[in-house]
Amino acid sequence: MAVADGQTYDYIICGGGTAGCVVARRLAEGSNASILLVEAGGPKGSVPPAAIPAALSQVLGTANDWNIKSEPVHALDGRELHLARGKFMGGSSSVNGTLCIRGFKQDYDDWQVSGWSGDEMFQYMSHAEQFHNKDWFKAAEGHGKNGSVSTAPHDPAPISDLVLDSYQSKGLPLVQDMFTTGEIAQGCGHTVRTIYQGVRTTSADYLKDDQPNLTILDKTHVDKVLLTKVGDQLKAEGVQVKTHDGTSLSFQARQEVILTAGSYCSPAILLRSGIGPGGELSQHGIPQQLDLPVGENLMDHLVVLNFYEVSKPGITNDYLIWHDGARERSIAQYKADRTGFMSQFPFGTFAYARLDERLRDAPLWQQASREAAPGRDALGLTQGQPHVEFWNTECYSPKYMFRDFPSDDKHAFAMATEVFGPRSRGRVSLRSTDPLANPVVDHNYLADPVDMLVFSEACKLANEIAMEGAGTKDIIVGSWPAHLTHHTYKSRDEWVPEIRKRADTCYHPAGTCKMGTDSTAVVDPQLRVKGVQGLRVVDASVFPKLMCGHPCMAVYAVAEKAAAMILASTA
Repeated sequence: MAVADGQTYDYIICGGGTAGCVVARRLAEGSNASILLVEAGGPKGSVPPAAIPAALSQVLGTANDWNIKSEPVHALDGRELHLARGKFMGGSSSVNGTLCIRGFKQDYDDWQVSGWSGDEMFQYMSHAEQFHNKDWFKAAEGHGKNGSVSTAPHDPAPISDLVLDSYQSKGLPLVQDMFTTGEIAQGCGHTVRTIYQGVRTTSADYLKDDQPNLTILDKTHVDKVLLTKVGDQLKAEGVQVKTHDGTSLSFQARQEVILTAGSYCSPAILLRSGIGPGGELSQHGIPQQLDLPVGENLMDHLVVLNFYEVSKPGITNDYLIWHDGARERSIAQYKADRTGFMSQFPFGTFAYARLDERLRDAPLWQQASREAAPGRDALGLTQGQPHVEFWNTECYSPKYMFRDFPSDDKHAFAMATEVFGPRSRGRVSLRSTDPLANPVVDHNYLADPVDMLVFSEACKLANEIAMEGAGTKDIIVGSWPAHLTHHTYKSRDEWVPEIRKRADTCYHPAGTCKMGTDSTAVVDPQLRVKGVQGLRVVDASVFPKLMCGHPCMAVYAVAEKAAAMILASTA
């Protein structure tokens, strides 16, 4: 549907990512309102590799990635991290690890925001899901059946079953579907994926062709929200955008402007609109309209992948992708029937663990624990929430390091270590007033020494699981590539330089438009920007805290609930 400068819609949704597509669909089918969805990247279906679970490397780093770079991270040897985000319809639901790891109900109770309890969030996650089980998988209660996000269990490679044995031998009991229930902080199991019949499910699947009241404008960046004064309060009356050819357009909103641009770009839009800290805005010559802590409270999870060489052929999937002619055969198989290596994301089995006993001797942990709130540990977590998540890769799969691939007689897998409850916080700010310029992202990872302490202990445990666990101890030759020696590490101190050298983002940014009722919040419990009529934020930027899990299903839940609130407010 064609658009014209100055055209008016009831709702304008800024960003066609994980949340934006959900909100657009629900508002379009639940009302007669006219809706404009603005997306910076290409339309639905414009990036074919995004539908192929194992083809992620064909998307990251291309024009279909926002290609945001972090500021140099002091604790990570000054490295600038590549903060990949999907820049096409479906957003980062199209470039994530496909993992449905919901977190814990306590995570959302900890938001301490009315209407956003763990029970409510889990209900909305189920509402978004359409689960397809397999004969071998013991599914828990709570899966959705009628949603738009098709999910299914992952069929593990032999190495994943062996890692599962190792987890159990190290005191992490098996509960197959524990990552759906959010009840077990010490255990192992399988994770349901946003993949069905060999195809990745994304939020773009919410969008249907038969929605005449929904207009989609792609390849267009949102510059700012147009604000006007109504009495002593601001009102969002529309948006200004810049199209792919550099043309500036404006559109009016009768009801609301809804920002769904994610934890990096939603705060940037607010800042360009004059909503944010005065010092930040004055640096760019932007008149301040409203003083709110936009861009603060930036959180993320870090991960380290430590690879090991194994002695037995056929237990990892390297022979299906890296060995001679394997890639071509796997691609041909996928083209023929959407099966084989390319039909799955190469992550295996998963585990949660707490590290209380292992950290008990650390003075830093002891001191931070004494200062914690009653019933909480040094990371602000309860005994019912995990400190760390582990998983294995099913082949050699380095991030942005296209080297050291196993030759035909070599085989490798990684133990991944992701730590929860980070104490460190960063911020998002403007690089310039140009809407095409990516924001400044200072993650400030590991600035709090407790974060490094926990991370190093978690890596130590992951190595013990690999090297001492019943399933893997007899098949590991050593570290991969072979010149590395991390398989021999016994202390936290040995892991610290490895973390500084190799830790990377887990792509879970959140918190930069925090929801709440105190002075640190940007949006209220209805996701309305405080002090502005007709302006909401609906994405992971509203999370007050990160969950002990992965954010994709939580973002679907936030979007589903937000759409329901908006429709209810106009009923």
